[in-house]
Amino acid sequence: MNILYTAEALATGEGRNGHARTSDGRLDLNLAIPTEMGGSGDGTNPEQLFAAGYAACFHSALQLVARQVKANVADSAVGARVGIGPIDGGGFGLAVTLEVSLPHMPREEALDLTEKAHQVCPYSNATRGNIEVTLEVTED
Repeated sequence: MNILYTAEALATGEGRNGHARTSDGRLDLNLAIPTEMGGSGDGTNPEQLFAAGYAACFHSALQLVARQVKANVADSAVGARVGIGPIDGGGFGLAVTLEVSLPHMPREEALDLTEKAHQVCPYSNATRGNIEVTLEVTED
């Protein structure tokens, strides 16, 4: 693979109750375990960061495949929900739901475009076969 860009981040402190900062300083934030998992919730958490990254990445992939077929993706949006929970055998796993809104497109075309974006998106390619990813196309 020809690497075009590398992001660097450092986590310090107590992991989920610590601090994270990118090497360029553009992201610099406190982390906290969510209240639902017994923490204070006084900071962001890795699942929120993953959700934001996946939503943005998938939206870019959606726009890329839309341009290739000259589809109208005006007012489109992608939301990501990242769940965390215990898995069989110990440890924790993730599950993702991507909610795609393509308000100016017939449902069948929106479903097809969403599937094509799922094949292109680097986050989808990284998670495929590793975690459950559900694609939902909303009715607007």
